[in-house]
Amino acid sequence: MTSGFTMPMTITEKILASHSGTTEVKEGEFIEAQVDLAFANDITAPLAIKKFEEWNGQRVFDSEKVAFVLDHFTPNKDVITADQCRLVREFAQCQNITHYFEAGACGIEHVLLPEKGLVLPGDLVIGADSHTCTAGALAAFTSGVGSTDLAAVMLTGKIWLRVPSTIRLTYHGELQPWTSAKDLILYTIGDIGVDGASYRSMEFTGRVLSRMRMAGRFTMCNMAVEAGAKNAIVEPDEVTLNYIKGRGERDFSLYYSDPEAEYLETRDYNVGKIEPQVALPSLPANVRGISEVESVAIDQTVIGSCTNGHLEDLRVAAGILKGKKVHSEVRLIIVPATPLIYLEALKEGLLQIFSEAGALISPPTCGPCIGGHMGVLGKGEVAVATTNRNFRGRMGHPESEVYLAGPAIAAASSIKGRIAGPDEIK
Repeated sequence: MTSGFTMPMTITEKILASHSGTTEVKEGEFIEAQVDLAFANDITAPLAIKKFEEWNGQRVFDSEKVAFVLDHFTPNKDVITADQCRLVREFAQCQNITHYFEAGACGIEHVLLPEKGLVLPGDLVIGADSHTCTAGALAAFTSGVGSTDLAAVMLTGKIWLRVPSTIRLTYHGELQPWTSAKDLILYTIGDIGVDGASYRSMEFTGRVLSRMRMAGRFTMCNMAVEAGAKNAIVEPDEVTLNYIKGRGERDFSLYYSDPEAEYLETRDYNVGKIEPQVALPSLPANVRGISEVESVAIDQTVIGSCTNGHLEDLRVAAGILKGKKVHSEVRLIIVPATPLIYLEALKEGLLQIFSEAGALISPPTCGPCIGGHMGVLGKGEVAVATTNRNFRGRMGHPESEVYLAGPAIAAASSIKGRIAGPDEIK
């Protein structure tokens, strides 16, 4: 048992205990915890700011612990979104917010903030966006809240939480060719359901995780909320420490689950039995292996987002698309998650491969994923996307359809003009 704690606990429980000034917390207990970072985007920040001002807030609790990332409608798509961004910009200037990102400095928040070293192991991070759970890959407690809750955090620096129970998910075996972290999390969500982890912590572990790079860990944690999870987390190791090396400029704490810690449930997965996956409309849990998916003609593919906009994802897609052409009836949109990833993809020649294949290359933005801009679907259109949600109307018209998959299937489908596996591309 880690020194300083009085009872066996999970990594999530230890982080919550350390931030609430106690030596132990228990499942179901309500706590008030100190926040290391609070952030919002151009959709959720205006609501939080208005509530902050309604409560007569004068100064945020710490101008270095509040961040704004204007990523959802970057670049602004109309007057309404431009005014939303202006409101946030003016508030950030007034409050002397250190970590404010828009335009060319802006990336998708859940990838950008860890990349900038603003989330470190042992942190407690609150974001006004459901996919805040992404950064749990860095062994931090990261969770999404509503704008009103965020306004309270901006005022006080504290958050009121109920300690979640934990589901421990262990992955072992050898990955099949083309099977990726996206496939593992889709398979898991298909196994436990969209509410199978409702207000619970999903703790990912096992030999497969220990060999997985940070991009894959971010992808798995990102989609935990699609199973209803309060947070997702991976214990720290050398992969974690290598990622934050040179990024974080402050102290951090490493916590590990005790062998005697209590779990609500444990599940074990042999990844050798998991082929590349596809989530059919209109739930992330409506999952099938690629061999079980019928030939479905598509109109658009999106490769990117906070789920699969990492450099590793772009490399996979480029490897399939190199020397090939996007089908004449398909629009392929590439969305690198941050400016740094964009530049690295440019240096490696990946963007040239995409362009020569006939793809559209977008700046870092959440636009296509949320059906906001940069790739909205029309009535009856079908898309394959490496994003995280395929709810009815998620990416555009209520009568459009979205199939979720990893970058390999998305790239192959772009070439074939229908849902296809990478083995079909010669």
